[in-house]
Amino acid sequence: MDVAAIRQLFPALHQEVNGNPLVYLDSSATSQKPQQVIDAVKNYYEHDNSNVHRGVHTLGNRATEAYEGAREKVRRFIHAKSAAEIIFTRGTTTSINTVAYSYARANLQAGDEIVITPMEHHSNLIPWQQAAKATGAELKYIPLQDDGTISLADAKATITENTKIVAVTHVSNVLGTINPVKEITKFAHEQGAVMLVDGAQGAPHMKVDVQEIDCDFYAFSGHKMLGPTGIGVLYGKRDLLENMEPVEFGGEMIDFVNLYDSTWKELPWKFEGGTPIIAGAIGLGAAIDFLNDIGMDEVHQYEEKLVHYAIDKLQTVEGITIYGPKERAGLVTFNLEDVHPHDAATVLDAEGIAVRAGHHCAQPLMKELGVNATARASFYLYNTLEDVDKLTEGLLKTKEYFGNVFK
Repeated sequence: MDVAAIRQLFPALHQEVNGNPLVYLDSSATSQKPQQVIDAVKNYYEHDNSNVHRGVHTLGNRATEAYEGAREKVRRFIHAKSAAEIIFTRGTTTSINTVAYSYARANLQAGDEIVITPMEHHSNLIPWQQAAKATGAELKYIPLQDDGTISLADAKATITENTKIVAVTHVSNVLGTINPVKEITKFAHEQGAVMLVDGAQGAPHMKVDVQEIDCDFYAFSGHKMLGPTGIGVLYGKRDLLENMEPVEFGGEMIDFVNLYDSTWKELPWKFEGGTPIIAGAIGLGAAIDFLNDIGMDEVHQYEEKLVHYAIDKLQTVEGITIYGPKERAGLVTFNLEDVHPHDAATVLDAEGIAVRAGHHCAQPLMKELGVNATARASFYLYNTLEDVDKLTEGLLKTKEYFGNVFK
């Protein structure tokens, strides 16, 4: 990968923050956007702005072609069988909630089990809490190992004949743990359960093949993979989606409407009520083109190089605690002794270094780690080894600053 050439394509990276060149290390929260994506959205609004699936005029046809073309790009990107299995949503949160409302509440009853892990983002935890409360099902957790991984033995033991839904993150947004979702899916299917994978941190950073994983649902967001905000994807196996009811009703998703009853369009449109997120889908399609030009294997290998370098470098900072396993995706979550992560992030920001601080929408995991909050540096294909060096230097300045303050 020619990272220097890639960086030139990201306008936001070429700015100063607090008098310093920006070092953006918060891609797990949202990624920066290449000019190619910005131009695709701009071109739609300047030349093809129209609603889709409705008009027969030229702009409407062009908009529909671009929108449905983006759906086909998503299908190929995650290796789904059919474009009918690709539902556009507002993001990972909406995708998971769609399954929790439309599938879970229709299929769960008292005595059934929903299995997740303590490392889940709130978006893959709260919907299942609510589904369990609404149906009388029990929420169960696959325990964490000391290094922040889950063992296959524990997964197999937790998933029982009463389990109806298993929902596991592909990659932890805090620990960087890459979960064995293919093997967990196999355990789920052996017990007659369906498997949902939260791919918010997976799809942007590694090759995803939903047919190889054999998961029943896979959810992810565009804004974490170079695309616009407000666009996401729910993949679902066709037979499951066909038997699920829509969760939003109105225009676009109907077939026939009578005074007292209505029927729904076929997949995927029955889940896309109202004017869809047209510009977002087109921008996501452009982001997929960008990633495909580089290659997802190359992206993943480069991030592995970055994160290994980062762990080695950060461990030279006295008093640092790094959370998560040695082999991980491209992020490092840490705390500095006697420095609150919000304070560390504030000092780093003064140096032009953007990191995330807080509970990362994973409060149960924070409790497992024995902390209230952490700082997180997350990497993407536009980051460099020099970015890691600047982060390390910034943390040393942070220690020096607070050491002098509290002398």
